[in-house]
Amino acid sequence: MLKEAAVEEQTNPKVRQLEKAALFFLILMVLFSPHSIAASQTAWITGSFLLLLRCFLKPKFNLQRTPLDAALWAFFLWSFISCLLSYTPLISLDRLRSVAIFLVFYFVINCIKTREMAIKLCFLLIGSCMINVIYVPIERILGRGVEIHGLSADSPLTKALLMDGDTLLKVNGKKITSADEVLSELEKNEESDVFFYRPDFYYTVRVKRSDLLPGNISLEKLGIQSWKKSHNWRSTGFFGHWTTYADVLQLIASLTFGLLIALASQIAYFSNSKSRISRKNLLSICFLFFSFAMMTLALIFSGTRAPLIALLISATFTLFLNKNKRMLLAFVAISGPVLLIGSIYLHQSRGVGFIDEKDESTRYRQVVYREALQLWSESLRHVIFGIGMDSVKVYAEKWRLFDNGKLPMGHFHSTPIQILVERGLPALLIWIWIILIYSKIILSALKNSSGIEKGVLLGIFGGFLGFLMSGLVHYNLGDQEVAMIFFLLMGIAFTLYNSQKPERLSVSSTSTRASGKNSFIKNLILLSSNFSTAR
Repeated sequence: MLKEAAVEEQTNPKVRQLEKAALFFLILMVLFSPHSIAASQTAWITGSFLLLLRCFLKPKFNLQRTPLDAALWAFFLWSFISCLLSYTPLISLDRLRSVAIFLVFYFVINCIKTREMAIKLCFLLIGSCMINVIYVPIERILGRGVEIHGLSADSPLTKALLMDGDTLLKVNGKKITSADEVLSELEKNEESDVFFYRPDFYYTVRVKRSDLLPGNISLEKLGIQSWKKSHNWRSTGFFGHWTTYADVLQLIASLTFGLLIALASQIAYFSNSKSRISRKNLLSICFLFFSFAMMTLALIFSGTRAPLIALLISATFTLFLNKNKRMLLAFVAISGPVLLIGSIYLHQSRGVGFIDEKDESTRYRQVVYREALQLWSESLRHVIFGIGMDSVKVYAEKWRLFDNGKLPMGHFHSTPIQILVERGLPALLIWIWIILIYSKIILSALKNSSGIEKGVLLGIFGGFLGFLMSGLVHYNLGDQEVAMIFFLLMGIAFTLYNSQKPERLSVSSTSTRASGKNSFIKNLILLSSNFSTAR
């Protein structure tokens, strides 16, 4: 039967073409995932469709089964039930598409055939991410927009509620780079939309042409004393929001750190070995060290505290699992100055510290957490099924949420709280079930891994812990860009775990024989060992 299947596969070129095409789109998904959700989702959906077509051809395509299947599908099914019982079923069902992102996991594990391919995809992900990581400091050095200073009381910008230090970015949708360009665009229309940045927020205001002041130069007509390029904002990479970018960076930076630790363990100082490290590994270490340092810098420039703390926790657990005291001491020595730099930058750019009760975002979270738990506990329906995903967008006013409308409407800024309130207690318990099974898979794979494979698993596990940590104060599971990379890495971790099946069976078999009660078998094993040694 196996021979017949092999012959049939050889005589069916469509099978090989479909599998190669699906793998090609997986590679595209990996390349685009640190930059664009639209491009990466297109690649994922196209590749999944090709795999689906493959299932209808012979030889039979065996879909991978995993220990996570029951929990993942239960989570999706309960989310679907919650949508049906939602206060706004149509809106909630539309939001269900974001829950379906877990199917990325199945796309990955059914495309990757070998552990070598899984490792190559990790390096590809890191290399692709470096494009936006290098772009971030370059953009910061060049500056952007028009940062205005010295606004007069009768300035048209003052009348539009703009303030000293605001950065004008676009006028009527066109990017502007000088005060002359601002004036030129304002003079084209009676009213103009001005898109600007004020620390932590982006706004749009309307400026009237009739409010322009008399004068000969742009500064006089705009009613400002000076302007300059802005060098202070929260970096977003190629994404639309800094939180999304920071959570993506945390996952990929953790993976990078795990690989770095695995390869650096071969250096004589850390391994107590006199053997020289290969040139290839040395170059890989340099690349990974540079990548991790730049990702950390980009993460600091995002001004997002939770993912930065999450990366610190991720790296610490990675080092503990690696069990190398010298590396741990080196990390402690390096992380101290990095935290100091990060804290100084946060204070200068946002006016907040790592933990600051006076911070507006902290107070916002305190309010919405309290309101969310009160809403969840109001009725048995809310406790079991939740209110339905995105129902808040319609019923926020009725439920007196967001400090009775005084705060900007959004979400609950916490993955566990968001799941609990929107989909009920069973959904949260299923999510915890997923966490436990996934942790068990990675830790089990770590026991039987070494070298670069161990580095991948260490990095993925560290990123997983960081993801959970950041998720306490961010709804990162609901952020599709972040969730896609999370399930991509989950797929890679399972591929490595699955590739170890023969090793685990061998270890289990040996362990069973060694711990058996039959002394005859023990003696026979010892006798065989002695005989082999004597030979």
